[in-house]
Amino acid sequence: MPPPEATIPPANIASHDPSSNSNIVSGAQEHQLTESPVPSQVLGRRQRAPDDDNDVAGSQSELPEARASHITSTESRQHLMAPRGLMLMGSRFGGSSVSSSTNGTSKGASAVNGSSKVRPSETYFGHDREEVTRLLLQALTDMGYHSAAQSVSQESGFELENPMVAAFRNAVLGGNWTEAEQLLSGAVVSGSRVGESGNGLVLANGADRRMMKFWIRQQKFLELLEKRETGRALMVLRNELTPLYQDTKKLHFLSSLLMCQKTEDLKFKAEWDGAYGESRRVLLSQLSKCISPSVMLPEHRLSILLHQVKANQIGNCLWHSSAASPSLYSDHICDRRRFPSENVLELDEHEDQVWQIKFSHDGTKLASCGKGKQVIIWDVPSFRPVHFLKDHDDGVGNVSWSWDDSMLVTCSQDRHARLWDVSTGACLKIFDRCQEPVTSCVWAPDSKSFVTGALDKSHGLIQWSISGDKVYDWNCSHRVEDLAISPDGHWLVASDGGTHIHVYNFVTRQLEYEMDLQVRLTSISISKNSRHLLVNHNNGVAQLIDLVLREPVQNYAGFTGGNYMIRSAFGGADESFVISGSEDGSINVWHKASAQLVEKLTGHIPGCNSVSWNPTDPCMFASCGDDGKIKMYVPF
Repeated sequence: MPPPEATIPPANIASHDPSSNSNIVSGAQEHQLTESPVPSQVLGRRQRAPDDDNDVAGSQSELPEARASHITSTESRQHLMAPRGLMLMGSRFGGSSVSSSTNGTSKGASAVNGSSKVRPSETYFGHDREEVTRLLLQALTDMGYHSAAQSVSQESGFELENPMVAAFRNAVLGGNWTEAEQLLSGAVVSGSRVGESGNGLVLANGADRRMMKFWIRQQKFLELLEKRETGRALMVLRNELTPLYQDTKKLHFLSSLLMCQKTEDLKFKAEWDGAYGESRRVLLSQLSKCISPSVMLPEHRLSILLHQVKANQIGNCLWHSSAASPSLYSDHICDRRRFPSENVLELDEHEDQVWQIKFSHDGTKLASCGKGKQVIIWDVPSFRPVHFLKDHDDGVGNVSWSWDDSMLVTCSQDRHARLWDVSTGACLKIFDRCQEPVTSCVWAPDSKSFVTGALDKSHGLIQWSISGDKVYDWNCSHRVEDLAISPDGHWLVASDGGTHIHVYNFVTRQLEYEMDLQVRLTSISISKNSRHLLVNHNNGVAQLIDLVLREPVQNYAGFTGGNYMIRSAFGGADESFVISGSEDGSINVWHKASAQLVEKLTGHIPGCNSVSWNPTDPCMFASCGDDGKIKMYVPF
């Protein structure tokens, strides 16, 4: 039986990837986590004006991401549960001086040698001086410059956070759940009337206090299970979690964790790394999104802003081809001459049409397949054939590298999938024959199993172990023409050879949703950040779909579609480009963000079937076509 449906999306706990998801912490569809630990911020925030102690009405669904108080970028908006907090009114330098600053009171400036300090400008080149100072204080603390941070705090009169915020942070990280809940109960809501009391902890406007308590008690529940205190965990589930949240699917999933016999099973099923992993920091990160930035800055805020600056410059760079992070010292721009538009090599070992090519994940090998039954593994960058894999009895339409690049799966019209050892070229396993051709394959992130797709509905979607055992059969009612899996292991997407995509949760194996795109599909692939699906249509349009929002976000037009499989792919530095073959033999390259066509290259005659960008070399891609050739492109 498949595991019970997880109702909290999965996460990669140590990942920066904005599309990582968590079964345990947030309950949102996707959220972003940082690798670096939350620093122990010892600087106390200045005293705040008293505020209101009322809860904000509303359920979790009333916390739209677009209003979150910690919005940092286009990709990070998806991860936030709390709406934007309204800053509280307060005073500035000089004790009683009142300004439009919303961050409370600051330390008064002290006199030096009998004379007063010159009052600094209220702004720093158009930016709020207090906000800039607090960002610097946080950044200095993050980098370990605690003495420097203390000095800046003393001289500026601004402090990072107040004692109650520090106490809340320590309670969560220390697993003191009673104290954490008490502090949360005493918090006021940003924008409360002046004069109403509070303990110094301020929630963002619209934050759901009940949901925050649910997250805290959920962590408590999991830690009790980890310690094998099942009885106490059951009491927490019944008496503390259930009254707070009436989502029966989520509660059913949590109750299913009581059946885990081993701690390792609990962590795997819950996608949770334990009390002494990063889970408490993840919890604090999620809770902090519901706390007003007036008292608790979003984690690593200056770093996030700098990343936004870099991302914006990369997004505006039409010919972005550098894998290095842009310097902060100067504006970023790439030279067009670095773009790979020159065909410098043709490989003609195939005796018939070449249908697909794929670089290995480490960029050191290239696999090609086609009508001529054989699969060739090429060395990169010498492009000498390493192995000729000849066991198939008919054309091979799809190849898939394991994530560690040690194995390759090939899918053939002879109705078999085969597993190969890349180092020796030996066939390790032949998998059960289907009634129709096997069309596609994708690997699970652990490289221990993979999923095949076939035109045979009775074997349309099956997960296999590398030893040849059938792990799971979806028993889907649709055919599968192409498959894609997200790098974070959350999404499994199948196209049915018609106009539909079927989006599964690979962890729970449940169908999450279907989309009818109204046009016949020819290929699909998922971006490195696990957020976007690239779909080729037979009408000459490639479409970018947001898997979380479940809607198209960009279209790329200009190639020639048709009745045969034409593949597209992401590519370039930071996957800045979308590239596709074409029935007319051309190779089309678009800027991903703007959808501007930046190159249209002469490729193959009569048709260009597939393209692949080297994942480790942004200045190299390959194409293949009906002329039986593979072409390599680099800068001229």
